[in-house]
Amino acid sequence: MQQKATLVSQNKTYFFTLASTLFLSIVFLLTKESTGFMIFQNTSHPILLNVFFINYTFMSDGLFAVCGIAFIIFYLKKYPLGKTMLYAFLISTITVQLIKNIYNQTTTLYFEAGQYLFFTNNTSYDRFVGFPSGHTATAFALVTVVALLLKNKKWQLPILAAAILMAYSRLYLSQNSISDVLIGAVIGAVSGLCAVYLLRHPLSIKSAFKKWKYTLTPEERIPSTHSLMMELQD
Repeated sequence: MQQKATLVSQNKTYFFTLASTLFLSIVFLLTKESTGFMIFQNTSHPILLNVFFINYTFMSDGLFAVCGIAFIIFYLKKYPLGKTMLYAFLISTITVQLIKNIYNQTTTLYFEAGQYLFFTNNTSYDRFVGFPSGHTATAFALVTVVALLLKNKKWQLPILAAAILMAYSRLYLSQNSISDVLIGAVIGAVSGLCAVYLLRHPLSIKSAFKKWKYTLTPEERIPSTHSLMMELQD
């Protein structure tokens, strides 16, 4: 926990801006009706913005993310960065899938659509399975990793802006609500933070297990095969 706090303190500008954005989003969510906002912001869609956001939202698709990580690892040869981004992607994706299944009381693998979709008064948003936003979680997970590992911290805010724009693309395309992208952003940021922690402390889990193992009394340790056989014979 202390190391995670150090990561946050070393990147105050990034996390302060992220926290401020999340706070403003929560305030907006509490003061404005989400469905009404979705209808309002879909009243006008310039063709250029349609083309831009349809393509931009695909950049946080799972397939695109995996291909991008593979490019970083195998072509650019940036193994630490690629490995950490892979950790962040896996943590955020698994978390999103678990929450989706628990929230919808199902046991299936969810894939979010990236297609452009109008949202009108005649359409019920409840029919969209978008909580939380997987695209947003992936974007913030990968962006957080890159931001924390950057040597030049001046690039942190532009990179964060790219993730925020990704979150807005999900609203623009009517694939997610404000609460969907808000929770997705939190999941992604935490996943990225955990991934960087795992990069810097790869043996901490193994060391903790060894420490726990040697603190057990002989009676508490896992019995050997011979002792198990003796108990079965008795």
